Amino acid sequence: MSRTRTLAITGGTGFVGRHLLRLALDSGYDVRALTRGWKPPEDDIAWIDGALDRPDSLAKLASRSDAVIHVAGLINGPKAAFEAVNVTGTATMIDGARKAGVRRFIHISSLAAREPQLSDYGRSKARSERLVAASGLDWTIIRPPTIYGPGDRETLELFKLARRGFVPLPPTGSFSVIHVEDLCRLILAVIDEPDTHSELYEPDDGEEGGWPHGHFAKSLGRILGRSAATMRMPRGMLHGLARIDGLVRRRNAKLTPDRVNYFCHPDWVATPERRPPAILWQPRIPTERGLAETAEWYRAEGWLP
Repeated sequence: MSRTRTLAITGGTGFVGRHLLRLALDSGYDVRALTRGWKPPEDDIAWIDGALDRPDSLAKLASRSDAVIHVAGLINGPKAAFEAVNVTGTATMIDGARKAGVRRFIHISSLAAREPQLSDYGRSKARSERLVAASGLDWTIIRPPTIYGPGDRETLELFKLARRGFVPLPPTGSFSVIHVEDLCRLILAVIDEPDTHSELYEPDDGEEGGWPHGHFAKSLGRILGRSAATMRMPRGMLHGLARIDGLVRRRNAKLTPDRVNYFCHPDWVATPERRPPAILWQPRIPTERGLAETAEWYRAEGWLP
């Protein structure tokens, strides 16, 4: 009888990580997961108390594992924080994998890395990709576009706007999306596939050409039972709104100057040539169905009126 494979996962307490842990367990893997602070013991998950700035904890996480899946990352914050978490944290996780003798390394990046000049966040993710590519490990990099699904607090903001009936939009452009379950299936699909080593993938929901901002907003409004009005806003106005959001919500602000530069780029559509091979993985969840199910989850949890 072959032994059970063990995955070492960072970011397991976050949105993507929680879904990945559940799917990995359902798929028969043993799981070791990083947590900052104590968590009650679980029969199915070995929680490792640690953090990306604690090298010994990362080596402990990777020990006795067959693959490291590096999900943890910072999506909102100042430039120094992006550097500390997304760049230095990735380098430290790579070192932890090496010390533990783990060669398989799957890195969850972001489509923002494709245009590093636009934002501090994108720059940090691009630098993390370069570290992984130079690591000498058997790596795969996955650049998801906008991720949505039950439990996500980032796209929740867009649901709330559509529910109120008005969605401000960037000046122009289209973007790709992916349901968190489809992303997690891809992560697990590449683990034991040698052909995915040294490959960079940009998955999406299968929507050719992505979603024009206005089309997506109106579709979301329809799903929520509202006729959502939209208005394209110039970059200067969005920067003004970012300043207001910073004053009101401070560290919890969702619209930041860094994100304005990102949002105003017209092309955040997954590159067709970088889609994972269809024989390996294809998205299963149509976006309109996935959005409707996500809205139902938000309502059930009291996150969405």
